[in-house]
Amino acid sequence: MAKSVGRTRFLGSFVDTLPEPSLPEVAFAGRSNVGKSSAINALIGATVARVAKTPGRTQALNLFEVDEAWIAVDLPGYGYAKVSKTMREGWKGLIEGYLANRPTLRLVVCLVDPRVPPQEMDAGLLHGLADAGIPTLVVATKIDAFTRTRRVDALRVLATAHGIDLSRLIGFSAHEGIGKDEVLNAIRAAVR
Repeated sequence: MAKSVGRTRFLGSFVDTLPEPSLPEVAFAGRSNVGKSSAINALIGATVARVAKTPGRTQALNLFEVDEAWIAVDLPGYGYAKVSKTMREGWKGLIEGYLANRPTLRLVVCLVDPRVPPQEMDAGLLHGLADAGIPTLVVATKIDAFTRTRRVDALRVLATAHGIDLSRLIGFSAHEGIGKDEVLNAIRAAVR
């Protein structure tokens, strides 16, 4: 059984110049209300990412050093957020610039919400990552909203809509720990 990681150090919030690359990085991307901060906190085993009731609170690249082995990068959410169009466009440029130019990026954990119909924004991100050859792990958050028998159906809908193999999609719950071991194992394999 994979364990949560232990020592986490906040490296800062960045909107332009990032610190020099040092350790392997894992970026977490997803829509503004997908549960990204809750997922990061559950995986790291510490409350490091700010969980807010209002979507769109992550407005910079937030970097956390984990166990002196890798860096978790909390990207701003895309999609719904009560912020100006100019700010949303700025986030888009920030995210795209990071994804295209970070040599230590080893994996993008793309979080999707199985409770809503498949989103074009998620599909766009997944296709862009595939086109750029960036390793991606697709994680369906809030899977605990479904009964055990309905979870596979919900995952199958997402896999089909996004053109990915069902085996490449992990159902996850930050609250119940569902899928946590699988996600942590994938992260550890990517940052070796």
